[in-house]
Parts: sequence; C-alpha cells; structure tokens
Amino acid sequence: MIIKPIRTPKIYEQIVEQISQQIAQGHLKPGDRLPSERELVERFKVSRASIREAISALVMMGLVEVRSGEGSYIRKVNMESVVTPLAWMLFIEKNADLELYEARKILEVQAAGLAAERADEDEINDMFEALEIMRKDLKLDHLGEEAEHHFHYAIAKAAHNKIFFRLMMTLSDTIRKSLKSSRNWLYKHEETPQKLFNEHFLIYEAIKNRDVQNAQKLMLDHLVGAENKLKKYLIENNKQKH
Repeated sequence: MIIKPIRTPKIYEQIVEQISQQIAQGHLKPGDRLPSERELVERFKVSRASIREAISALVMMGLVEVRSGEGSYIRKVNMESVVTPLAWMLFIEKNADLELYEARKILEVQAAGLAAERADEDEINDMFEALEIMRKDLKLDHLGEEAEHHFHYAIAKAAHNKIFFRLMMTLSDTIRKSLKSSRNWLYKHEETPQKLFNEHFLIYEAIKNRDVQNAQKLMLDHLVGAENKLKKYLIENNKQKH
C-alpha cells in the first residue's frame, strides 16, 4: 500500500475552499459582491495577506473578478467550470506546468493533423493573420502572447471537433494565465522569439499544404522545445529562490 504524507492546507487554500463551496451551493451567485478585505479578515480571523492570496487564486480560477474601486465580484461560470479545477491545481501544485505540456502534446499534435485534413480557407487565413500579428510583435519586441494564443486557437477550431476544441481551449487559456512569467524569461534570449515564430510558420505551411504527418511532427517538435525551455526556466527559478 502506497501512502502519501498528509499535507496541511495553507490558510489561503482553506479560504478558497470555503468561498468555492459557497458558489457551488448557490449561496454566492454571479454578480454578488464579496465582503471587503477588512470584513473578510474579521470573519475568517486571518491576516490581510492570506485574504489577498485567496482572492488572487479565485481570480485565476475564473470564479471572481476584481473591479477597480468597486471590490471583488462573483463571475458567471460556464466554460470555466472545466478550467477552474485545472487552474487551481496549477496554482498550488509543483511541476503541474510540465504535466500541462504533456497533455498539450497529446492534444495539439492531433489537432494539427486534423486541421491539415479539415481546415477551410477562412480558418487557414485566420492562422495566417495570427502569424502576421506575431511578425509585427517580433519587430516591436513585444511578447506576442495574444497572437500566439490566437494561432493555436485557430488550429483547434480548424480540427472541427467540438469536444476536442473545448479541451484545447481549457488548456490553452490556463497556460496563458499560468506561464506568463516563463514566457518573459524565454524572450530574454535573443534567438528565441524568431525561432518560435519560424516554428509556427512551418506548422501553418504544413496545414495549408494538407501535409498531415508533417503538421503533427512540427507541432510535436515545437511543444517539446517549449517544454525543454520551461524545464530550464524552472531550474533557474528554483536556484534563485534558494
């Protein structure tokens, strides 16, 4: 029998759990305003720092939105009912980012192949438009985060599989939220932005040319490369913490 040590939840995790349950049970509804930070501190008998950590986690999970000057409000949950547990796991678990890349390799490689088979002209044009924005961002030394997200979105859509598409969007949206710091690190290396653009362009050409096998291979190579860079980032980041 394999037994794992019991991990004591952090204070903010317990706060998140309570608020999440209130939402799930309907006691907190979309549009409801959460009590002020001071009131939450008094009710939970915890520090302001714990409340702020909890609110940040709830925002990342898509359950709460913070309106400047107004406070924190419960969001309407639809597609995010799938994103929520995944985003929460990424927020608290070590190495979850790497596991997310493993899942992407399973999904996005197949999506690229299906897109090469099924993409219509408009969808191929959407991919090209995303690449053009990436090219402009590259010249302006911008991260190109939104354009890259749009490119992968266009491929997922072009696969013409609704379940596949929802799974892909769950992963890609969570990745966009959770890996921004690593993206900043990646772009510190001068050759990386151009290399990533070239990889996306080759994937686009393979899909446009209906080359299923090459589209899958190029997508796999792209994701493996990004995964390896992420590992280097995590190692470097851990060294800085110790």
